[in-house]
Amino acid sequence: MEGKKNILTYEGLKKYEDELHDLKVYKRKEVAQKIKEAREQGDLSENAEYDAAKDEQRDIEARIEELEKILKNAEVVVEDEVDLDKINIGCVVKIKDMEAKQELTYKIVGSTEANSLKGKISNESPVGRALIGAKVGDTVKVEVPVGILKYKVLEIQRA
Repeated sequence: MEGKKNILTYEGLKKYEDELHDLKVYKRKEVAQKIKEAREQGDLSENAEYDAAKDEQRDIEARIEELEKILKNAEVVVEDEVDLDKINIGCVVKIKDMEAKQELTYKIVGSTEANSLKGKISNESPVGRALIGAKVGDTVKVEVPVGILKYKVLEIQRA
């Protein structure tokens, strides 16, 4: 992950900054208190609460480190400046699956923010990569393991 730019929308940047703040300010204190209470119970060699708290502390510190790397290498897309003539990171696109005849709406984001369950697809995913640069009316082909999917670009909007 080192050196690779993490392309984020402002919403994604804010989410990661808030999570980092929460972990550093609240979660660290919370887990330190759990460790302190577990220590006070005596013998640490057979203390499940102590082990669980230390595991939680390790997970929190690992996540803090991961978030700091993401934010250190963040490149924020200014969504208000996104060119709506063609699909790019930070825009919302409405496409039609030509085979299933259904309309789909996706927000194109960097890989760090991607979450298909929330309609956010990465610019590095096969569909995202195929859509980048397409214009309204274009039909894009996406090669996937089961064959080739075709999508028609119906609309490009700001998020």
